[in-house]
Amino acid sequence: MSNKESFVYIMTNNFDTVLYVGMTSNLTQRVNQHKEKHFKGFTQRYNISKLVYYEVFDDINMAIEREKQIKKYSRAKKEKLIDEMNPAWNDLHENLFY
Repeated sequence: MSNKESFVYIMTNNFDTVLYVGMTSNLTQRVNQHKEKHFKGFTQRYNISKLVYYEVFDDINMAIEREKQIKKYSRAKKEKLIDEMNPAWNDLHENLFY
Protein backbone atom coordinates (compact mmCIF):
# COMPACT_ATOMS: atom_id res chain seq x y z
CA MET A 1 0.00 0.00 0.00
CA SER A 2 2.82 2.40 0.83
CA ASN A 3 5.60 3.18 -1.62
CA LYS A 4 8.09 3.47 1.22
CA GLU A 5 10.57 0.63 1.51
CA SER A 6 10.30 -1.75 4.43
CA PHE A 7 12.88 -4.22 5.66
CA VAL A 8 12.75 -7.56 7.41
CA TYR A 9 16.03 -8.29 9.13
CA ILE A 10 17.85 -10.78 11.31
CA MET A 11 20.39 -9.69 13.88
CA THR A 12 22.56 -11.67 16.25
CA ASN A 13 25.14 -11.18 18.97
CA ASN A 14 28.93 -11.35 18.58
CA PHE A 15 28.88 -15.10 19.19
CA ASP A 16 26.05 -15.82 16.70
CA THR A 17 24.17 -17.68 19.43
CA VAL A 18 20.92 -15.70 19.46
CA LEU A 19 18.82 -14.64 16.47
CA TYR A 20 16.42 -11.70 16.47
CA VAL A 21 13.95 -11.10 13.62
CA GLY A 22 12.48 -7.64 13.13
CA MET A 23 10.82 -5.33 10.62
CA THR A 24 11.35 -1.61 10.03
CA SER A 25 10.99 1.15 7.47
CA ASN A 26 14.46 2.53 8.27
CA LEU A 27 17.04 -0.24 8.53
CA THR A 28 20.04 1.99 9.22
CA GLN A 29 18.32 3.75 12.10
CA ARG A 30 16.91 0.54 13.57
CA VAL A 31 20.26 -1.28 13.50
CA ASN A 32 21.91 1.72 15.16
CA GLN A 33 19.22 1.65 17.85
CA HIS A 34 19.97 -2.02 18.53
CA LYS A 35 23.72 -1.37 18.61
CA GLU A 36 23.25 1.57 21.00
CA LYS A 37 20.96 -0.51 23.28
CA HIS A 38 17.90 1.72 22.86
CA PHE A 39 15.58 -1.25 23.32
CA LYS A 40 15.19 -2.80 26.73
CA GLY A 41 14.47 -6.49 26.99
CA PHE A 42 15.54 -9.18 24.56
CA THR A 43 17.90 -7.23 22.31
CA GLN A 44 19.64 -5.52 25.21
CA ARG A 45 19.80 -8.66 27.36
CA TYR A 46 21.36 -10.75 24.60
CA ASN A 47 23.54 -7.97 23.15
CA ILE A 48 21.92 -8.09 19.71
CA SER A 49 24.25 -5.91 17.64
CA LYS A 50 25.13 -7.55 14.32
CA LEU A 51 22.99 -7.36 11.17
CA VAL A 52 23.41 -10.68 9.32
CA TYR A 53 20.40 -10.77 6.98
CA TYR A 54 17.77 -8.50 5.48
CA GLU A 55 15.10 -8.38 2.79
CA VAL A 56 13.63 -5.27 1.14
CA PHE A 57 9.90 -4.81 0.43
CA ASP A 58 7.97 -2.11 -1.41
CA ASP A 59 4.80 -3.00 0.51
CA ILE A 60 4.76 -2.80 4.31
CA ASN A 61 2.04 -5.44 4.51
CA MET A 62 4.25 -7.90 2.64
CA ALA A 63 7.08 -7.11 5.05
CA ILE A 64 4.85 -7.71 8.07
CA GLU A 65 3.75 -11.07 6.70
CA ARG A 66 7.33 -12.07 5.90
CA GLU A 67 8.48 -11.11 9.40
CA LYS A 68 5.75 -13.30 10.91
CA GLN A 69 6.75 -16.14 8.60
CA ILE A 70 10.46 -15.97 9.46
CA LYS A 71 9.73 -15.70 13.19
CA LYS A 72 8.00 -19.08 12.96
CA TYR A 73 11.00 -20.70 11.27
CA SER A 74 13.23 -23.08 13.18
CA ARG A 75 16.71 -21.86 14.00
CA ALA A 76 18.08 -24.14 11.26
CA LYS A 77 15.83 -22.56 8.66
CA LYS A 78 16.83 -19.05 9.78
CA GLU A 79 20.49 -20.06 9.60
CA LYS A 80 19.95 -21.30 6.04
CA LEU A 81 18.53 -17.90 5.04
CA ILE A 82 21.55 -16.17 6.56
CA ASP A 83 24.05 -18.61 5.02
CA GLU A 84 22.61 -18.04 1.54
CA MET A 85 23.00 -14.25 1.77
CA ASN A 86 25.94 -13.92 4.14
CA PRO A 87 27.92 -17.18 4.57
CA ALA A 88 30.52 -15.60 6.86
CA TRP A 89 27.84 -13.98 9.05
CA ASN A 90 29.58 -10.61 8.68
CA ASP A 91 27.94 -7.47 10.03
CA LEU A 92 26.21 -6.22 6.89
CA HIS A 93 25.49 -2.87 8.48
CA GLU A 94 29.15 -1.88 8.37
CA ASN A 95 29.41 -2.21 4.58
CA LEU A 96 26.02 -1.10 3.32
CA PHE A 97 25.17 2.18 4.94
CA TYR A 98 28.28 4.32 5.30
